[in-house]
Amino acid sequence: MTNSKPYDAVLCDLDNVIRFYDTTHVTELEAAAGLEPGTTWSVAFSPALDGPLLLGHITREEWVRSVAAELTKDGRVPAARADELARAFGSSSFSADETVVGMLRRVRASGTPLVLVTNATLDLEDDLAALGLSDLADHVVSSARVGVAKPDREIYEIAAGRAGAAMDRCLFIDDRLENIEAAEALGMTGVHYREPADLHGPLAFALVG
Repeated sequence: MTNSKPYDAVLCDLDNVIRFYDTTHVTELEAAAGLEPGTTWSVAFSPALDGPLLLGHITREEWVRSVAAELTKDGRVPAARADELARAFGSSSFSADETVVGMLRRVRASGTPLVLVTNATLDLEDDLAALGLSDLADHVVSSARVGVAKPDREIYEIAAGRAGAAMDRCLFIDDRLENIEAAEALGMTGVHYREPADLHGPLAFALVG
């Protein structure tokens, strides 16, 4: 019998696809400190600092302290201001895009396994609960829990395995091209997410009707 669905599983990123952060307050603090907008983001997500966080080697609090320490190097920011910036960044509020959430819920309702595949912290489970999304996916593959992060091939293999799907039967959604390219190299179909409309075609099998 021919499989009527184009995919046996949908694998989806979390941040900048489903979850979005509000860093308005951080931008204001940067301006007050004479820093370019985005400075704290660049420091916080530099490989040396966010790598240990996303692999579950350090806690969010330890990460925040490391960001503050980095901001003070070469006298760039006074210690008190650096601490304020790092803590504001680490506690930025976040919300879910309900349009995307609605589409993904329909994917799962169609009987197609949905797996979140995300480079995340040890706080991910609490964050999903705060968003009311603990039940969104059949499985959650967090880099901090499995010890590997995108674009390492192993995290894709783990996700496909939990979905019970072959690589070439998986649809992978992400906002970062390097993560999509890694998935496609393994045989998955990749979708570069920029806005909800990007999902209409790929998810049509679950959205129509």
